[in-house]
Amino acid sequence: MNGIAMRRGVAGFGLFTLAMIAAFIALGVWQLQRRVAKHELIAALTERLAASPVALPAPAQWSMLNAATDEFRRVSFTATYAPLPDAMVYSSGSAVRKDASGPGTWAFLPARLPTGEMIVVDAGFVENTMQDRSVEDRAVTKLVTGGQVALTGYLRFPEEAGWLTPAENRTKRLWFVRDQHLMASALGWGAVAPFYIDLEQPAPENGIPRPGPLDVHLKDDHLQYAITWFTLAGAVLIAFGVWVRGRRRN
Repeated sequence: MNGIAMRRGVAGFGLFTLAMIAAFIALGVWQLQRRVAKHELIAALTERLAASPVALPAPAQWSMLNAATDEFRRVSFTATYAPLPDAMVYSSGSAVRKDASGPGTWAFLPARLPTGEMIVVDAGFVENTMQDRSVEDRAVTKLVTGGQVALTGYLRFPEEAGWLTPAENRTKRLWFVRDQHLMASALGWGAVAPFYIDLEQPAPENGIPRPGPLDVHLKDDHLQYAITWFTLAGAVLIAFGVWVRGRRRN
């Protein structure tokens, strides 16, 4: 009976070990697949950022644009900043702007195209002012001249708020997530494009708010994670072998 019980114990623990090894290997393969996808994304973004700007897609094409195929495409167009309240989006630092590594806010302004549609422009970075509204107002008021401006920037798409994202402060017109639709609804901008423009140029004479070129650097730790999962699978297999040998000796 002891032999039968031992064999059943070994078989049961063996099945558990096999499941653990299979799970670790699957996670390792998944990380390798993510690494391939990440490299494809990096190549696509690098190509888009390096390309010459093209004309802003016509409004009839807007519904066909999406983040997967159009994020960070460079575009040029003419628009007029609307005399409407702006919005600020808090940032602790940017992953796509080397010159905005510290805390501050991004100035989001509504602008009207010559054809009448409203588009939202992230006009640039305002250094941390403890979200002083008077400072931010002075930074953006000079942009609203009533005249048409030639703009060049990048197509960007709205973010989704996370569980820990703070609620907006409407008194300061301060948001913590880049979602132009939420801003438009709260501030009376009307219907806006499904994307916003991350402005590259022109920059104001004093550089506030500060637009600029984007330089995307995505973390690529997937190979390291894959090696970790495969190592864990090997460690579990070795541990099982040692355990079985000990059982047999006893």
